Amino acid sequence: MAQTITKGYKALLAEANAAIRTLTLEEAQGLLGRDDVQFVDIRDPRELEREGRMPGAFHCPRGMLEFWIDPDSPYAKPQFQQDKTFVFFCAGGWRSALAAHTAQQMGLKPVAHIEGGFGAWKKSGGAIEAPYVKHEEKP
Repeated sequence: MAQTITKGYKALLAEANAAIRTLTLEEAQGLLGRDDVQFVDIRDPRELEREGRMPGAFHCPRGMLEFWIDPDSPYAKPQFQQDKTFVFFCAGGWRSALAAHTAQQMGLKPVAHIEGGFGAWKKSGGAIEAPYVKHEEKP
């Protein structure tokens, strides 16, 4: 028998987007480099290697988010213990909406996420650090 999903990803995204602040690309670009703002890249490490990074963004894989935010966790990261605005982003804006919503529910504030994610950021000419290029050794 198939699983019965009672709340799909669309409903989860709608809930998240209704509860959190979504920044336009222009708003997000205006915050880059500010001392009181921490950008949080929740993409998979392979995405960073393939697509590049936003300068100054802290990388937190989505699967570690709750553990890195909670100061009582043995995995807590100091980046989440600061008095800053946290701006989450992923590749397209779905995972970051869910991540920002979870962070907000945990008490992290203020939080936001970037509309369209890193893909839209890169396409609009936002600042990026080039992907890491692995150099193969030749025999």
